[in-house]
Amino acid sequence: MAWLNPGQPVRTELGWVAWFYGLIIRFRLWCYRRGWWASTRLPCRVISVGNLTVGGTGKTPMVILVTEWLLAKGLRVAVLSRGYRRTSTAPHLLVSDGSRVLVGPSEAGDEPHFIAQRCPKAIVAVGADRVLLGRWVLGQYPADCIVLDDGFQHRALQRDVDLVLLDATDATGLDALLPAGRLREPLSELARASAVAITRADSQSDLKAVYDRLQAVGYPSGDVIEVVFTPECVVAVVSQERQSLEWGRTKRAWLVSGIGNSPSFRLSAESIGVEVVGETAFADHHGYSHHDVQHIHANAKANGVDFILTTEKDAGKLSSLLGPNDPWWALRLQAKITRGEASLRRLIDSPLPDQAALGARA
Repeated sequence: MAWLNPGQPVRTELGWVAWFYGLIIRFRLWCYRRGWWASTRLPCRVISVGNLTVGGTGKTPMVILVTEWLLAKGLRVAVLSRGYRRTSTAPHLLVSDGSRVLVGPSEAGDEPHFIAQRCPKAIVAVGADRVLLGRWVLGQYPADCIVLDDGFQHRALQRDVDLVLLDATDATGLDALLPAGRLREPLSELARASAVAITRADSQSDLKAVYDRLQAVGYPSGDVIEVVFTPECVVAVVSQERQSLEWGRTKRAWLVSGIGNSPSFRLSAESIGVEVVGETAFADHHGYSHHDVQHIHANAKANGVDFILTTEKDAGKLSSLLGPNDPWWALRLQAKITRGEASLRRLIDSPLPDQAALGARA
């Protein structure tokens, strides 16, 4: 089972499960490569932003960045997402029509709702089958480009660009397949990516750990893009008032998050000079309740904090539970490419394929 583990050792009892999981995944990939399973092309350019691992790699900020680049070129953009843990059972759900957000985070799912808020000119839709979803969207809106949120494993839909993200703070997650590690597919599958981006690339030691693992599977380190997520401002959860980062400096705050990487959120808060008094960290995609809010308020009051700081993704779910005077603020982050921006822009900005030719091949 050496292929399971290019780096650290894994637990033996999980290794056998990972080995069996690997057989299934490799068979699936083989069927697509042989052409036994269909892969459909849509009549527009398709760009995927995806993961090789489970957990939070900062995929949503990168989807937003790519979408903003495309919109800035004057293109009509649609973002397609699975809508993980959404309450709506509709096979296709329009989250935004490019002019207004139509449903809340519970119906749409956390990430699609957040993307719709941050990219108000983009069409955003959710559905499990991205081929059918793409056809459904294109039947209503003449999009020039589709951005797939978490699309690397969705082989049924062909794409023109496959951007895969790896988290610098989770290098050990690359050591084995699920459940022994965090890999959805073998690390060698990066060979089919158009580009690989290492996110949260703030620490040289973290970067080296990821590069070592890429070297083990022969991926060229010179082609890797590096990304950091930097605080931009703070936004009031209810009123949407904005304040500069200086506003929060030296203030006492209680942190609240329900994301895949809460330690990263804490580091971001500390980086702007906030004094973190305490923290409530829920599991990813947590559904907030009035009880949660009351409990957090009690903790914040008992510790004499100046305000409560959460993530923008969580803010969308919390706003309906808060009053206009509740001191809840969200930290807005932006993706900043520190290495390889020119090469990524060339990939994203490549000329659009001929629409008629694409339509004939769909």
